[in-house]
Amino acid sequence: MSSATSDVVELILRDHRRMEELFRTLRSAEADRAAALREFSALLVAHSEAEEDEVYPALRRYKNVDGEDVEHGVHEHEEANEALLALLEVKDTMSEEWEEKLEALVAAVNHHVDEEERTLLNDTRENVADDRRTELGKAFLEARAKHLDADCGSVDHVRELVA
Repeated sequence: MSSATSDVVELILRDHRRMEELFRTLRSAEADRAAALREFSALLVAHSEAEEDEVYPALRRYKNVDGEDVEHGVHEHEEANEALLALLEVKDTMSEEWEEKLEALVAAVNHHVDEEERTLLNDTRENVADDRRTELGKAFLEARAKHLDADCGSVDHVRELVA
């Protein structure tokens, strides 16, 4: 996957792989877990909001892309945000509570990633033309950057999303 890709499916997959890398860091007692969590939180929220802003509304218009998968994705974003907030609110990154909240977040995100990759992204690859996937990719990147610039991963913003 080249770094210059604009295909929305490849961009989403790239974010998913980065989240998996960050989970490995978050699980490491030797790592700077607080810094990894800041990066993860910003990435997760920017990614989810960009999907909901730009990608999901476009995919709803394709008859061969299951609208229920899109709605389910939004619901799973909400669940991930709730799990993220629970982890963000734990102060001690070496505590048992932190480990438990991290594993709940990992489970929520991995479940969503697995389903999204098997259903929505495969449907998008099969049913959305290359040029349209490129357009969606550019819109996804723009929305994602806008959310990142707005400090979307802050605990206060995640609280607003969950409220």
